[in-house]
Amino acid sequence: MTVLELILILATLFCALTAGFAFAFATVVMPGLGKLGDRAFIRGFQVIDGVIQAGQPVFGLVWIGSTVALLLSAVMGALQLDGIERVLLVGSALIYVVGVQVPTFRINVPLNNALQRLDVDAMDEDALAPARRDFEARWVRWNAIRTVIASLISVALMFVLLWL
Repeated sequence: MTVLELILILATLFCALTAGFAFAFATVVMPGLGKLGDRAFIRGFQVIDGVIQAGQPVFGLVWIGSTVALLLSAVMGALQLDGIERVLLVGSALIYVVGVQVPTFRINVPLNNALQRLDVDAMDEDALAPARRDFEARWVRWNAIRTVIASLISVALMFVLLWL
């Protein structure tokens, strides 16, 4: 087994775990929170996001590690592979960064941070409803995009591994 194959296996695993994380939010977490009233929804999301933002090391390793391992394997693949494997690997890395990581840090995380700053106990119902509305639909839409892209990239990486 080559170094490229080992790094590509790690990239595939981390991308698949990232896809699974986003999928869990899309199919379980957000629909579950969505059944709550505005105050409980915001507070529940604040608690969940607080665990992530507190520096949960395994989450950070997987989320950031997916990008690092994928970019490293793409650079190595660009130098060592040719044909469809090279195109698929390099293209996957670019699409993953643009379709998963950029929206995460430009859209989802800023929305999370804005929600974290809210003092739900001090807010009345007239303030809670628009705060939730400003957050929920956009966050859910972009998480769905991240889920689909991370899932498709994971499958593409599996094909590259099969072809090596």
